[in-house]
Amino acid sequence: MSKYWSPIVSRLTPYTPGEQPKINNLIKLNTNENPYGPSPLAIAAIQREAADTLRLYPNPDSEPLKLAIAAQNAQYDITPAHIFVGNGSDEVLAHAFQALLQHDDPILYPDITYSFYPTYSSLYQVAYKTIPLAEDFTIQVDDYLHAGKNGGIIFPNPNAPTGCLLPLSEVERLVAAQPDSVVIVDEAYIDFGGDSAIPLVARYPNLLVVQTLSKSRSLAGLRVGFAIGHPDLIAALERVKNSFNSYPLDRMAIAGATAAIQDQAHFDRTRLAVMATRKVMVDGLNALGFEVLPSAANFVFTRHPHHDAVTLSAGLRADGVIVRHFTSARIAQFLRITVGSDADCAALLDALPKHLNDKTTIGKLA
Repeated sequence: MSKYWSPIVSRLTPYTPGEQPKINNLIKLNTNENPYGPSPLAIAAIQREAADTLRLYPNPDSEPLKLAIAAQNAQYDITPAHIFVGNGSDEVLAHAFQALLQHDDPILYPDITYSFYPTYSSLYQVAYKTIPLAEDFTIQVDDYLHAGKNGGIIFPNPNAPTGCLLPLSEVERLVAAQPDSVVIVDEAYIDFGGDSAIPLVARYPNLLVVQTLSKSRSLAGLRVGFAIGHPDLIAALERVKNSFNSYPLDRMAIAGATAAIQDQAHFDRTRLAVMATRKVMVDGLNALGFEVLPSAANFVFTRHPHHDAVTLSAGLRADGVIVRHFTSARIAQFLRITVGSDADCAALLDALPKHLNDKTTIGKLA
């Protein structure tokens, strides 16, 4: 602490990103990065943009990217006025907390969810109430409908870190039942097995759908995210953005993201490959006695009924395989494992048996 800090700084608990180890030859299954590279069209577009024009500011509205996203969703009556873009979906979410969720009543989100939500709540002094997931770690819409008056609702779909999917019909039931509240659906992983809520935007002015190019478009290093919602919601986000940073996306990010959105063939090929490997991983983990939650994401959330998650994580790390462990009470015995390449999956499944045959047992876990 320092006497020069603003008072709020000492009260913050910053978000902790997944480890980016500085060790060579590790199999990195801890940060949900895509094992397949970006679209070659995106790389070529970035390379073309690395030119003398970098001396000029980028388009402050990221217009080429908005046009590409609108074209991709034209069948849902989405126009550039329905679209907001930002420096990764985390920035989009941050602006949404400021622009749409700062009200007198608490916002609602799951008790087990993306850990940036409580961080933003603290940073922007947004009151919140967590709604417990069901025993099977799924979101139950009725729990939100019975939670009383709220200042908004936000949740990932599929949820993180569980990977569990809320069906689109249930998303719509929630949005329709809360016409006086903004409902933000954070779809960072939707392309790996779920139906997006974007088709609902035209019918529900209180719905904001947030997506990222970090996962299914393999552009985590480029930092591009976007939101789709009624133009009134987008206008609020734009007002906050232009009071913070008028140029959140640089020229290379705009060019690369636009090309990635337009390359549907690469997108479909790589996401389907991840989904196929996920099935192999789930089958392999089940065969080893793991319990695996149903996943619609590019990761699985799993535990072994007789082995401690911390011990398993440490053992895998010693073998050069890194997975992620969370310490929250309800999920302390789970590991979140990114779906990597087929070779990554095979290495994980080959490394696990020796750790399951040791003497580190803790009995049946709840």
